[in-house]
Amino acid sequence: MPLSGGHSLPEDLYSADAVREIDRYVIDQQGVDGFDLMQAAAAGAFRRLVRNWPEPGRVLVLCGAGNNGGDGYLVAANAVRHGLDVDCIAVAPTGKLSGDARKAWQKSVADGVKVRELSDLGSGDAKRSIASAGLIVDAMLGTGVTGAPRESFAAMIDACNESPAPVMAIDLPSGLNATTGAVAGQAIRADVTVTFIGLKAGLFTGQGAECGGDVLFESLDTDDWASESGQRPLARRVDWQSIRSVIPRRSRAAHKGRFGHVLVVAGDRGFGGAGLLAAEAAARAGAGLVTLATRPEYVSPALARCPSVMVQGLIHGSELPPLIGAADVIVCGPGIGQGSWGQQMLQQVVASGKPRVLDADALNLMASRVAQPAHNHILTPHPGEAARLLACDVAEIEEDRVGAAGRMSQMFGGVVLLKGAGTVVAGGGAVPDVVSGSNPGMATGGMGDVLSGVLGSLYAQLKDARIAASAGAALHLAAGNLASEARGYMGLLPMDVIEALSRVLVDSERWPDRRSVGGGGGE
Repeated sequence: MPLSGGHSLPEDLYSADAVREIDRYVIDQQGVDGFDLMQAAAAGAFRRLVRNWPEPGRVLVLCGAGNNGGDGYLVAANAVRHGLDVDCIAVAPTGKLSGDARKAWQKSVADGVKVRELSDLGSGDAKRSIASAGLIVDAMLGTGVTGAPRESFAAMIDACNESPAPVMAIDLPSGLNATTGAVAGQAIRADVTVTFIGLKAGLFTGQGAECGGDVLFESLDTDDWASESGQRPLARRVDWQSIRSVIPRRSRAAHKGRFGHVLVVAGDRGFGGAGLLAAEAAARAGAGLVTLATRPEYVSPALARCPSVMVQGLIHGSELPPLIGAADVIVCGPGIGQGSWGQQMLQQVVASGKPRVLDADALNLMASRVAQPAHNHILTPHPGEAARLLACDVAEIEEDRVGAAGRMSQMFGGVVLLKGAGTVVAGGGAVPDVVSGSNPGMATGGMGDVLSGVLGSLYAQLKDARIAASAGAALHLAAGNLASEARGYMGLLPMDVIEALSRVLVDSERWPDRRSVGGGGGE
């Protein structure tokens, strides 16, 4: 298993255009030779290659026409100099190479790399070379390519994805949009991506989570120049390790009133579990008090499952205001349905003006009406709900997840958390956050209810919607990953993630001395 580079990755995520401008600034304004920069990138990529695959067998390097292809030719040259068995195929004709890419090809040939032209091989020979490789290096299409790959590249991408050999992508998996993480046609599914200069936002959201594999970063000593270039990040990369410090250390004299009262309004007939999952998750994420307002028939099951949660059975929305008055944050939407009961509950919640987390059918009800913007809510749509809110189709959301989250925040106010691989958090006056990582086991019913409860709990504790949204999404994913270590992906259930929340939070309980010193805090 390749080593993950996630622990050493920077936070700033850039668009493809911004990274090209940083590269241009380094060359034009700082006087760094472009070919020297290309050689440094190839050397860094080759170091990562041998570190991850000390005995790779036959290394097949697939090269395109631009600077990405140039990187590939120089990786091949490094491999030959170190005695590896190297096969190099020019997917784009070498006769069309220019500039630094042409220099790289010439150097590779001079260093003993035998470059074969795809046009001379035919598709059958090329596919056999791919199928028999021990390791494939993808240097076909870089950040400058958008849209579906041309036929020759598409065929090679398909063959790579069908091969049992691991794939290391240079800078970006071929076919992936570096800015948005969208895939218009075929795209390489890499095991490792070694990327340079600046992290590309598309590697961390949308299809980037599937295509990029383990992302490793080589700055090429341009860290300081990235900020000097004037290019602003498109987003910020967040994970639990980077954001967990926002959870404050608790005083030993703490009492429940300090950690917020979360009211969960959820669970119309047939959906009682949704409210219970959200309420229990809120409690496990550290809320001082949690109340669940649900249908009367779910009161007994809820108390039996989680007696620490206060449960009220409601028949009509007019019964909700006293509970709202006692709450600091309201979570509304899981399982409320779109009938009269859910409509009444949502109307009361919105009319209260209280800080709130809106999910599931609360969002669907918003989409069917003209919703008034608010500054103090967290909206948590999945791509289907986001499409309804923006009156578009799901494909448009997935074409630019960061942009879609930003548009929803502008339209509805507050903070928007767009769920999915590489969850995006937008709003609150800062560049969007992209929560790094994904977990296929969490693609099951009820996981969104757990997330809503976690968000409500952290919002009540931290009093900041934006920080709560990013920290909550990262905590939710970290708990899912921890639970998957024992349960795997296919059998993972929302209750497993709830149980793992407290184990993840243990690392953030930064007591000066964990040994018992006198009495603890009380109610």
